[in-house]
Amino acid sequence: MPRQTTFLKAGAHEPKWVVVDAANVPLGRLAARIATVLQGKHSPDWTPHAMSGDYVIVLNAGQVALTGRKSEQKMRKTYSGHPGGLKHIPYGWMQEHRPIKLVEEAVRRMLPKTRLGRVMLSNLKVYEDAEHPHQAQQPAAL
Repeated sequence: MPRQTTFLKAGAHEPKWVVVDAANVPLGRLAARIATVLQGKHSPDWTPHAMSGDYVIVLNAGQVALTGRKSEQKMRKTYSGHPGGLKHIPYGWMQEHRPIKLVEEAVRRMLPKTRLGRVMLSNLKVYEDAEHPHQAQQPAAL
């Protein structure tokens, strides 16, 4: 007799808080691990149609590692919609001036491109240094 897969009801999941130290961790590996936790796929209670992920606090985003020559060669492209409005920003410049945006974009691109994915991204808190205002939530280390 086939078994029926049981899923949690929407709102039944009690999210936890997790803190991640990004110092000297490659950006892609960091983003993949964070995306897994935000989606809740690390938990046996994972439910595809409901929010089953945890809150993630990323510390030391300014010290995230870019391997190889990605800091010079890899570019972030933005387009304003106007002719000649395509801009290329090297990841090295982003790491120096906008490290929070660099980590957020890497994680955003690994999450689902749906309404639920946007909710998951709102559960990501990124900070450039080792200080964060979420001590009251008692985050556990990842």
